[in-house]
Amino acid sequence: MFKVNDNYLKLPGSYLFSTIGKKVAAYKEANPDKEVISLGIGDVTQPLAPAVIDALHSAVDEMSKAETFHGYAPDLGYEFLRRAIADNDYKSRGVDIALDEIFVSDGAKSDSGNIVDIFSQDNVIAVTDPVYPVYVDSNAMSGKTGEYLKDKECWSNVIYMPCTAENNFVPELPEKTPDIIYICCPNNPTGTTLTKEQLQKWVDYANEKKAVIIYDAAYEAYISETDVPHSIYECDGAKNCAIEMRSFSKNAGFTGTRLGFTIVPKQLVDSNGTMLNSLWARRHGTKFNGAPYIIQRAGEAVYSEAGKAQTKEQIAYYMNNAKEIRNALSGMGYTVFGGVNAPYIWLQTPDGMKSWDFFDVLLEKANVVGTPGSGFGPSGEGYFRLTAFGSAENTKKALERIKAL
Repeated sequence: MFKVNDNYLKLPGSYLFSTIGKKVAAYKEANPDKEVISLGIGDVTQPLAPAVIDALHSAVDEMSKAETFHGYAPDLGYEFLRRAIADNDYKSRGVDIALDEIFVSDGAKSDSGNIVDIFSQDNVIAVTDPVYPVYVDSNAMSGKTGEYLKDKECWSNVIYMPCTAENNFVPELPEKTPDIIYICCPNNPTGTTLTKEQLQKWVDYANEKKAVIIYDAAYEAYISETDVPHSIYECDGAKNCAIEMRSFSKNAGFTGTRLGFTIVPKQLVDSNGTMLNSLWARRHGTKFNGAPYIIQRAGEAVYSEAGKAQTKEQIAYYMNNAKEIRNALSGMGYTVFGGVNAPYIWLQTPDGMKSWDFFDVLLEKANVVGTPGSGFGPSGEGYFRLTAFGSAENTKKALERIKAL
């Protein structure tokens, strides 16, 4: 008789955003006359940039002719895209990344979940708390998190590093030594960041403890403050201890187009001298057939002069929404964070209200959807996330409804 991976049975309920989707769908079905505005899931709403659309059309035309047709993509991704990434995302910031250290994929979410494959079962992970759920859930699925403690809403073998208003959302170095450290900066869900000096401390700590940092830089394009690094490799020694993941979803609107990449430096090795670059290449080549040629050409167009200008306009559009949300909520008396270097606004729920209770109030009384902070971890309780990815019109309308509560 076959047996299932019983680690899946330990997972509490469904994935956070699936739960939200079900609750919203049920409300809409029961209230078909209500117009529900979503400021919940971090999905973009602006169309792809014209330069990207032009590249897509051109690539489609290439696929219609035998002499320009492309089949399976190279394991690491097409060189034209990897070179554009190396030159524009790294060399422009004084960081040298070799082309064979860049692994093109269908998005940072996939890579975040799949990276656990190359690590031993007995590794101890540390996560900032609150945190993007994929990090913990994917480790739980592979049996690395111990048992789920329902009363505490946390896992027994995970080191949680609280990030709250009390410590200005800057995690402290853990007392227990982790093997794998997850850092998302700018942070999802809090919208807060680490300065280069603060991030350097984590790089130094990881090198000292022989730990590896999984660095999620999906929102780096939204950074506006000069003391916040766009890549962890801007820190000394980071290539010896860090894997960086990036996405085209939020900087170029590829949430429905799917494209991302992971950087694994060749000098990153374990205690036996095993290169993680080689392991990830083996995993990548075995379990992934590459992002489509059409999509990779679209990704290349993001780095063209027109693409840079057009995506910059889109980012400014969303960050204007973030400014509107932040200012409006502050004016209503809410305590708010984020929204400066990231398209997320993290607010404290009023009067000590539970996160899911506030979700219900917003949905039922304002017909606005947000994301309960507790869904991101124990330290997220009492907080709530709103995104700036809606249209300007809907964002303004949602704020008017919240004000009327």
